[in-house]
Amino acid sequence: MHYQERKIMARVILTNIPRLVTSYYTEHPDINYREQSVSFGTSGHRGSPFKRSFNEDHILAISQSISEYRKMNGVNGPLFIGMDTHALSEPALRTSVEVFAANGVEVRLQSGFGYTPTPVVSHAILSWNSSHNRPAADGVVITPSHNPPEDGGFKYDPPSGGPAGTDITSAIEKRANEILGTCLKDVKRMDFNRALSSSNVAFIDYIVPYVRGLGETIDFGAISGSGLKMAADPMGGSGVHFWEPIADIWGLNIEIINKDVDPAFSFMPPDHDGKIRMDCSSPYAMANLVGLKDKYDIAFGNDPDFDRHGIVTKKGLMPPNAYLAVAIEYLFTHRPDWSDNCMAGKTLVSSSMIDKAVGAIGRKLYEVPVGFKWFVEGLMSGMLGFGGEESAGATFLKKDGTVWTTDKDGFVMDLLAAEITAVTGKDPAQHYRKLTESFGESYYSRRDAPATHEEKSKLKKLSPSSVTAETLAGEKITAKMTTASGNGAPIDGLKVTAENGWFAARPSGTEEIYKIYAESLKSSEHLDAINEEAREIVSKAIAE
Repeated sequence: MHYQERKIMARVILTNIPRLVTSYYTEHPDINYREQSVSFGTSGHRGSPFKRSFNEDHILAISQSISEYRKMNGVNGPLFIGMDTHALSEPALRTSVEVFAANGVEVRLQSGFGYTPTPVVSHAILSWNSSHNRPAADGVVITPSHNPPEDGGFKYDPPSGGPAGTDITSAIEKRANEILGTCLKDVKRMDFNRALSSSNVAFIDYIVPYVRGLGETIDFGAISGSGLKMAADPMGGSGVHFWEPIADIWGLNIEIINKDVDPAFSFMPPDHDGKIRMDCSSPYAMANLVGLKDKYDIAFGNDPDFDRHGIVTKKGLMPPNAYLAVAIEYLFTHRPDWSDNCMAGKTLVSSSMIDKAVGAIGRKLYEVPVGFKWFVEGLMSGMLGFGGEESAGATFLKKDGTVWTTDKDGFVMDLLAAEITAVTGKDPAQHYRKLTESFGESYYSRRDAPATHEEKSKLKKLSPSSVTAETLAGEKITAKMTTASGNGAPIDGLKVTAENGWFAARPSGTEEIYKIYAESLKSSEHLDAINEEAREIVSKAIAE
């Protein structure tokens, strides 16, 4: 589809924001339908009022459930709340504050109801807890990440500062659905203005502490002294008011491309399918910034909650896997105070180019299932210097080897690209080219295949013995895995590897599909063969 055609289509399908917000307050879920109940996936509860899967009832129930969970588990410090720029984020914030305040929770909000990115909330939680033994702080981030404008999201961060584990989210989810099932009778709630005037709610500045703290993680001296010309496109997201302080405090030459905030995201180029989707790993969604690549030494864009990064060099938008490999190679050779024993973490669906980069620098790889929650403990302890996933989300330790954030941080990944360019004189794309010269080209894809609810359930429960095939795209299969090699945790699916390729299959939590991740280190034709055989292997395994 031509760009102009996609642009016209996007105008036609722009979300009706007044209707969306009205539906948040007037539509009510029927929990007899699974898709309308509270459901915490890898990134919290997400949905849309148009589907009755995200509305005020959900937020009332979830907020009450979190309040009860905190009390039962002795988490009685401040609750740091952040929100992104989606249309439903502020209504959900107001609803949650009414419940939290009524339950006696100490709430901390950005001054002026400003936007607060996911990594900034993580940093605030960790900063508080490092300087206070008790009480412990935790947080909530109100965001559906890069999802379309009609979606809302609500995510809980425990005192570890990162995404909550399944043990926590399952408990919160179960209690929230119980509350929905009793018509919200257990919800404690007070008027919003009364809540704001209570002693439980306080406004703070999230921006300056985070921006100043970045100096513990990034070599700003190298960047500012290099004269690099940089561009940042907030893409209408929650980091829109952070870039100017970053540039001012650290003396950087950064041009902010677009300061507009529009809940319909009407300024966004449509994605590959004509939909508005704020995916900074998509060359379609990033078209505006990519079109300016020749004007800057390095440029970056981010999704609405700034947990993901998009790195633009003079070659264009870097594939997320390529940048992760470069970032790891650079960090572990330019952070002398990091422990010699700390490892590089990746999800099992990320590129094997990362494996090769890690091996080349003599470090160990820590491979985990999909979901950033699996990196939290390792980052906290310093066992992991870096944790990243193929969907353009990563974070890493401070220069001294202590924890920075335990959730994905788009800011530090953006600024690291600038540091790499400043210190080495080569941008990340040039560094990746060196990796391919050493290890060959990588051909990577993520595709969807239809699957019923029953088939998805079977896929989650497969064992290695379910795979009877002995070869994959003409090569002998070297491993059949249903648990991650790093921590032994179930991957809720299947991964099959051969010498020069692999695939992984995982069921979607929201759609009647399963996802096939695949990579070839030989050719695009070899990749196509892997994808074709992956479908056959999975279909046979779940049919038995």
